[in-house]
Amino acid sequence: MSELAGAAVANVPHFIQGELVVGDDGRFGRFTTPTLAIDALVWPRSAPGPAFCTPLAEVMDILVATGERLQTDPSGFLAEAYDAMVRVGDLDSGVLKRAYQQLPPLFAREWLEFLVQGELGGADLLDDWREVIDPSGRRSRYRAFPPRLVHVLAGNAPGVAAISIIRGALTKGVNLLKLPSNDLFTATAILRTMAEVAPGHPVVRSFSAVYWKGGDETVEKFLLRPIFFDKLVAWGGEGALRSAKQYVGPGFELVAFDPKTSISMIGREAFASREAIAEAAEAAAIDSCLYDQSACTASRFQFVEASMEEAEAFCEMLQAEMGKERLTASGGGTVHVPAEVREELQSLRDLEPFYRVFGDCDGKGLVILSEDPVDFHPAGKTVNVVTVASLDDALRFTSVATQTVGIYPAERKEALREKLAAAGAQRIVTLGAALGGGVGIPHDGFFPLHRLVRWVTDEG
Repeated sequence: MSELAGAAVANVPHFIQGELVVGDDGRFGRFTTPTLAIDALVWPRSAPGPAFCTPLAEVMDILVATGERLQTDPSGFLAEAYDAMVRVGDLDSGVLKRAYQQLPPLFAREWLEFLVQGELGGADLLDDWREVIDPSGRRSRYRAFPPRLVHVLAGNAPGVAAISIIRGALTKGVNLLKLPSNDLFTATAILRTMAEVAPGHPVVRSFSAVYWKGGDETVEKFLLRPIFFDKLVAWGGEGALRSAKQYVGPGFELVAFDPKTSISMIGREAFASREAIAEAAEAAAIDSCLYDQSACTASRFQFVEASMEEAEAFCEMLQAEMGKERLTASGGGTVHVPAEVREELQSLRDLEPFYRVFGDCDGKGLVILSEDPVDFHPAGKTVNVVTVASLDDALRFTSVATQTVGIYPAERKEALREKLAAAGAQRIVTLGAALGGGVGIPHDGFFPLHRLVRWVTDEG
């Protein structure tokens, strides 16, 4: 058993410019942290960052070696993080275990190369200047220059910490990671592993990972300034982004992976047979239960091209499928249905037959069937199935706040994708395939690496 797992209160270590820092002077309910030495969290602009001149090939070698070491975890850093997360985190232990098993493949060389090629158009821009000649014959050079970044991480999935570290390393800048209260350990475990792979290396010294309470002005007013950092890379909910935006101004840019809602669109083909309904219900359950519905990609509203009777059969199967344990979903009993959702459900049960509720507040999944979307945010493995005469009718419920749209069957995507894009949707997938994506292709409507770097030109 790890030291953290046996402690009455979990102790959160910090990682500052390549060094592990421990202590318990900072107290935050269920956990403690070292004293936050704010001066140690900045890299002065009077000198380049540690890895600014490191060849990209060398950076990739370190990331690949880190992934390989995470796979075996000989020092037990991931195991220790897992033990602590089970105690103070939000994710089901089985979901968390499987999520940790998915971290090492993210560091594979073929994925790193695909990411750089897809998001920047070539590795040369990270190492040197690319020369171009415009139609007038004027020569110019430009490059993707290493940035100075503050990352406000989200804790709904451990992969957020991993991909943030990967992007930060590939761009060769300096990176301050603000740990989220619902994932205090994953980022530090990865960085400790990297430090064992390449002790004292410039890439390792380019990272710090610490916790402070979001909105703490004594910390944020000092750190979140253009004198120290170029960009604020913010994941998380509306509250976190609202707090972050107050510091954005000239010279200090916001790169936001802001909260979105995802939906499903299920065509009449799903109701051709009981087997087709079962197939669609299983795919819809996979998409709706991603990280027990804590991910933005998790579907919350599902529009079905069906009669009410057909939709009832689908809802029964969907609710049963939502109770099954999957790669990113628990089997039930560990998911908390928020109080506000419970109150709304009680009201809806009193309004039958206009609304029908399938399931209970037991963490195994709830399905609400209606002719119009409910006016609250489904959460805690809760899905609203809405009947429509045509999938085109669902377009009016799509906006710029819509992230992923899962469509069944796949053949219907081509006719809908232009309309969905015009309505504001960012990502269109086959139903059941909402998990994944975003590496080497646009994520939340933009190329992250392209936004993270500083584009500098040398003209004439």
